Amino acid sequence: MKTDLHIHTYYSDGVFSPEKIVDTAIDVGLQVIALTDHDNILSYGVAKDYLKKQGIEDKLEIIQGVEINTLYKNYEVHILGYFMDTSKSDFQNLLKVQQQARVKQTKEIIALLAKKEGIKIKYEDIVKQVAPGGSIGRPHIAKAITNAGGTANVMDAYAKYIHDDSPVYVPRKTVSPHDAVEIIYDAGGIPVIAHPHDIDIAESLIKELMSYGLRGIEAYHRKHSPACVEYFSSMAEELGLIVTGGSDFHAPNIMNGQIILGKNFVPEWIYDKLIQEKKLMDLA
Repeated sequence: MKTDLHIHTYYSDGVFSPEKIVDTAIDVGLQVIALTDHDNILSYGVAKDYLKKQGIEDKLEIIQGVEINTLYKNYEVHILGYFMDTSKSDFQNLLKVQQQARVKQTKEIIALLAKKEGIKIKYEDIVKQVAPGGSIGRPHIAKAITNAGGTANVMDAYAKYIHDDSPVYVPRKTVSPHDAVEIIYDAGGIPVIAHPHDIDIAESLIKELMSYGLRGIEAYHRKHSPACVEYFSSMAEELGLIVTGGSDFHAPNIMNGQIILGKNFVPEWIYDKLIQEKKLMDLA
């Protein structure tokens, strides 16, 4: 099965609607996708409804997914979850806490931008960049700063204001990766550490998170070199974890308009292992 297990929509920091993701996924020959917006699961229902309305349910399987942004020892650690029972109260509360943290961070940064830099942006200017109920975050703040004339472009906004050393930046008070893993696992989901190459304590953290229910490593990712894929695949095998992968698609490549959805060469056996893992969890 041609699979992409890491995709963002405009319910977080992606640019495509769930409907556009569905159409694009089918166009590029994908058979299975997971929508993994940051800290919310709203795109899944929209995409499923669209499949049904279009009468194309046989063309694409959509897996319920999420990406939880966490902080641990000054590292940003992203935890992917698949197949959660989203009605579980602890899981719903996790998303609620994460959303509240995003709102608080954003409002504090807006206040500091006005006070220290004289850059006036409105909270509404940030919220309107995402679909209703979607997750606001740093990309949306950076874009609002640029739109307000605070910087020449979004990259400049990041360089000047969206980093820990900036006088106007406030870190987000998120849950720990341990909590995220445990809550996803307890909701019957498969917790996976995302793009571990970004974390130089990945190996020790992965071993630590296993005791909280971590079941997989995202070895296949567009940022991972072949050597990196091999390293994390071997680690997964050694630790008895599954390997997952995805494009981490947010937007077409600005330089050449290329759609990278599904262009991460995720092996077809990845899907089978994920399904097998879910069946084993259900039996446990």
